[in-house]
Amino acid sequence: MRVLAASAVVLLPLGLVGCAPSTPGGSGGSSAGDGASAAASAGPGGCVYQPSGEPAKPVDPPSTTDVQTTGEAVWTLTTNQGPITITMDRSRTPCTVHSFESLAKQKYFDNTQCHRLVDSAIFVLQCGDPTGTGRGGPGYQFPDEVSSSDRYPAGTVAMANAGPDTNGSQFFLVYADSQLPPNYTVFGRMDQESLGVVARIAAEGQDGSSQDGSGKPNNEARIISVAEKS
Repeated sequence: MRVLAASAVVLLPLGLVGCAPSTPGGSGGSSAGDGASAAASAGPGGCVYQPSGEPAKPVDPPSTTDVQTTGEAVWTLTTNQGPITITMDRSRTPCTVHSFESLAKQKYFDNTQCHRLVDSAIFVLQCGDPTGTGRGGPGYQFPDEVSSSDRYPAGTVAMANAGPDTNGSQFFLVYADSQLPPNYTVFGRMDQESLGVVARIAAEGQDGSSQDGSGKPNNEARIISVAEKS
């Protein structure tokens, strides 16, 4: 986000931008770097979460003392369209996974809409903004954990942003192979059943309400709750 008041988005190819003037939501892309070095720059055993605007929903920033850097985490988004299960890689993107888990445990994502569908070129459903406008965030932002080798095939789960190192709460679900540049932190993968849920939402199209030709899904996608699988 430049500031999280600007919308967080995934940038469309050919210079098209998301729903807010400054930013698939935002303006310019991030530069590619190395995920391990991004996490290490935060200091031993921790990550950096910088204040940025007012939170869209009351929430505390993540702690920086208990970041897990090994193993996987599996979380399920219970939606009105069916469950979406995401396996997250703590070793590759520890700061991103830690942030998501902190927000999920505080019920930040509960009863929120996936507010943006891009059904051409990049094929993503964008979620994670309690305001449903693309402008909302958690009141903090944190650095990218990207690699120049990142790709975005169907099933990818990655962070939306409004430029380099502006990650907040918004993320996107890729439902068909996408040719996005490696500017968006890839922190998880959906299983095949979950991919089918997102593809069915996308099949109904979107309302074209954004200047870039994307819009709200015609088939409403609402996150009811988020829970970790044991």
